[in-house]
Amino acid sequence: NRQVALQQDKNATLKARNDTLEAEVRDLKSGQAAIEERARSELGMIKQDEVFYQVIDQPLPQAQPPLTQTEPTAVKKP
Repeated sequence: NRQVALQQDKNATLKARNDTLEAEVRDLKSGQAAIEERARSELGMIKQDEVFYQVIDQPLPQAQPPLTQTEPTAVKKP
């Protein structure tokens, strides 16, 4: 039955999600490394003796199209 197959797929997806969350809870309860990783990535925290650097990507300047032979160019003479 198609409806049963769809429900089985949903159940499998939810079970995988539950397994992931269960592993995350286990990690958070068992050690400082997981807690530190979450504090750094989700809260932006750093240690007291660390320096935070933020790198901001700047867009490249747009290239100007080359002048064609039909476009006059002005040249100033000194």
